[in-house]
Amino acid sequence: KMAADTSVEILQKVLENEILQTTKVVEEHLDAEMQKLDQMDEDELERLKQRRLEALKKAQQQKQEWLSKGHGEYREIPSERDFFQEVKESKNVVCHFYRDTTFRCQIMDKHLTVLAKKHVETKFLKLNAEKSPFLCERLRIKVIPTLALVKDGKSQDYVVGFTDLGNTDDFTTETLEWRLGCADIINYSGNLMEPPFQSQKKFGTSFTKLDKKTIRGKKYDSDSDDD
Repeated sequence: KMAADTSVEILQKVLENEILQTTKVVEEHLDAEMQKLDQMDEDELERLKQRRLEALKKAQQQKQEWLSKGHGEYREIPSERDFFQEVKESKNVVCHFYRDTTFRCQIMDKHLTVLAKKHVETKFLKLNAEKSPFLCERLRIKVIPTLALVKDGKSQDYVVGFTDLGNTDDFTTETLEWRLGCADIINYSGNLMEPPFQSQKKFGTSFTKLDKKTIRGKKYDSDSDDD
């Protein structure tokens, strides 16, 4: 029994020693950090403060520049000529090619209005596809709604219909935000590896229904929406 007691005591001492060592390391680390701050003279602290202020000022100036170029709101542009001017002056542009008679375009409008306010770094526009036949042909836009994602004046990617958004009219703004994040056309803070609609189980059944009923037969074309 004495031998057992001794081994328990030894184990206890080892554990206590481990805890003490860990605490000591943490304390030493904190002491070093505190010392570093204490050793910073007023000039160094002032420089640190100035750098932070400059970064804030720069970010504010950038935001003002974006706003002056029409970022921060979802706007309709009247013609194809305006499209070329708008994409020339902004690095990131999302342009919704829509048609008045297409119900799904109204769904897209609702989400883009929210995202335009949230993502000031990107310009959000809409253009009537019927008034822009040259652009639609050049960008090969056959399905309405289509979002053209333009980076540095060049079309990089397209969101065609609702196929990438879970094949449902009830997709969330977060889902569209994730899709735009995948194209690197907005600054996306979420996890690109986890599409928001994957966590919404209720979509599981509606995907397959929509798949059979809408996508295969009608290919999300604008004229099919008013059936």
